[in-house]
This record gives sequence, C-alpha cells and structure tokens, in this order.
Amino acid sequence: MNKVLEGKVAIITGSGMGIGRAVALDMARQGASVVTNNRMARPSGGDAETTAAEITASGGAAAAFFGDVSNYETARAIVETAVQRFGKVDILVNNAGGEDKRAVPWQMPLEDWERTIRTHLTGAFNCIRHASGLMKDQKWGRILNTTSRAWIETTESPNYAAAMGGIIGLTRTVARDIGKYGVTCNAYSPFAKTRRTNVEKHERAYAAGQISRQMYEMYLNIPQPEGCAAFVTYLCSEDAADINGSVFGIKAGEISIFAEPVEEHVIRKKTGLWTHDELVAQVPKVLLKDYVNPAPRKN
Repeated sequence: MNKVLEGKVAIITGSGMGIGRAVALDMARQGASVVTNNRMARPSGGDAETTAAEITASGGAAAAFFGDVSNYETARAIVETAVQRFGKVDILVNNAGGEDKRAVPWQMPLEDWERTIRTHLTGAFNCIRHASGLMKDQKWGRILNTTSRAWIETTESPNYAAAMGGIIGLTRTVARDIGKYGVTCNAYSPFAKTRRTNVEKHERAYAAGQISRQMYEMYLNIPQPEGCAAFVTYLCSEDAADINGSVFGIKAGEISIFAEPVEEHVIRKKTGLWTHDELVAQVPKVLLKDYVNPAPRKN
C-alpha cells in the first residue's frame, strides 16, 4: 500500500493523547517521521514519549519533545529538534491546548483571558513563525491549525471563543501569504472526545436555554478522537495541494467545510450620510432581513 506521507517530517503539538495522538499515529502509519509534543512528562503515561514509543514500536520514526510552545523560544526549539533529528519540517499541526477557565465576561480575571490566548493563539503563531520560513524555502509545506465551533456558538468562555476565532483569522492570512510558495495553511474544528470534554457544561447551557436540543444531544454522543485523523492526514498530503485557507468541521464520518464569510443585504444611500430615522426604517427591513437574535433579553 502506498504511504501518502512517505519521507515527510511532521511536528504535532499536543500529541500526548486525544486528537493529537490519533493524528500522530495516523501520520506515522502513512510514512511520516513525527515529532510528538506536550508540556511535560506524565508519570502515568499519555504523553509525548508514550506516543513516540507507540510509533517506533510499530516500525515508524518518532522523537518526543517536551515543552510549552506558547513560549517563543520553546517553539523555536521544537522546530530545531525536527530539523536535527529528521533533516527538515514538512508538516505542522498546531493542536496544543490547555485547561481553559470559564466565566462570564464581567467576572473573568485578566490572567485567565491571557493564559487562554497565549496557549492556543500565541502557541500556534509561535510554531508557524519558526516553521513557515523553512517550508517557504523548500517550496512545500502543510500547516494545520486546530480551532473550535466556540467562535460561533458558546457561553461563559469569551477567552476560548476569542482564541478560536483568532486562529481562523491567523489561518486565512497565513494561507494567503505563503500559498504561492507551495505551502498551505488550513484549520479544522474537531468534534471528538478529549480529556477536556465537559458534558456538564452543555447540560447547564441547555437547561438555561443557551443551546438548542439538537446541539445538546450532539454533545451527549461525542465520537472518539481517532475519527479526526484520516482527514487531517489527507489535508497534509500532496493530494490536498490546492486546498488552502479553509476551515473544516470533522465529526467522525461527517466532514464539512465552513462557508466563506460574505456581506449580505447591503443598504446604500446615494448621497449624504444616514440619519437615525432612516436607519430605523431600513435596517430591520433590509439589512437584518430574516435575522434572529441569538440571545434575546428575558423579561
């Protein structure tokens, strides 16, 4: 069987367990040499060393790297490790995350906001910063950023939602800057069980009327992380060379692409500036046609 990543070198952050581990194992099966990563060793296993050992025991090539990539120099070091051990970097999967504190906006401490942004968004940027130049010079590369539907619909997590939305903005601009060099940058929103899965959060949100019953039931039936791996590997293969700057949803056997943002229902005034009374007349009828308030006030 042809291995679609034969000869490629992949860095996968946050690959000690969960989705990152599943992706690392799948890429190794497809021929990639893999640098696995998480912050620190875990005495009970489920860390970068454990994943690397699984790969090597199956005849693959892997190296474990412990460190927090939200630190700029640590991100540099993981890229240097890949080059030193395997000669280059072809693939970067930014999957590292953390335990994100939850709170409504008016109660969230600044440190919780900053920690989440640093862990997810700054961590992804740091790795891209150090790996993308190498990919540009070799005229081949794949960057995959992990995001979440939280940027569309979540509660009590302004920090996490902002980080996830920021990753999409980062993905789209990196794709446009680097695509001409044969490098792609995409994002994927996985729906899979991880150690941070919190069903109770969604039970509270449903009880409070903040999410639909359909979404609540979806969270009660979360698939295993292995369901995400094949499509991530596909996006990192030569077969996906013309897929760039896109955001995908992955839910086991269900894969979707998020629509491109468009401006709709435009209202234009031919001369002068809008007055308040004119806006009162035109906004509900044209600009907000079919609009539904996602969080209407309660009496």
